[in-house]
Amino acid sequence: MALKPDRNELYTDVSFFMNTVAERGGIVTHQTGGVGAAMDDANAVVAAPAAATEKPAGLLLNDVVDIDLTRQHMNWYKDEVQKGNKVTLLRRGFVTTNRLTVAAAPAAGDVAYFDVGGLLTQDVAAGSVAVGRFLSGKDADGYAKVDINI
Repeated sequence: MALKPDRNELYTDVSFFMNTVAERGGIVTHQTGGVGAAMDDANAVVAAPAAATEKPAGLLLNDVVDIDLTRQHMNWYKDEVQKGNKVTLLRRGFVTTNRLTVAAAPAAGDVAYFDVGGLLTQDVAAGSVAVGRFLSGKDADGYAKVDINI
């Protein structure tokens, strides 16, 4: 589990597709963009960042899976989305997530940045973009409360 129920989703976005498997709770970045409103433009794609210098699109709120839908159905209770479909991104709000870098030791009030793979950290890398602010430190289970503002 990468997100706990302790969250407040003020502004979400469902404009983007994701073509790779991913776990919810991490930052995803723009890969290619659509044109105009781009609501059904398959070119509007997000993915886990390969570098901290990429442009953040939001925090992923769905698990993106690649399963054979002829043999089993989606687990709606886990809010799973099949690879290649639209995902829900958190643009503003707060979440409690464990998608933090191993070295992350945030304190309440620290600025939140993202690293390779979309993991959150309080350490700024060259060219990285702030995606919010930590509202707590990391607990014994590795979770921290983060205010997202993208």
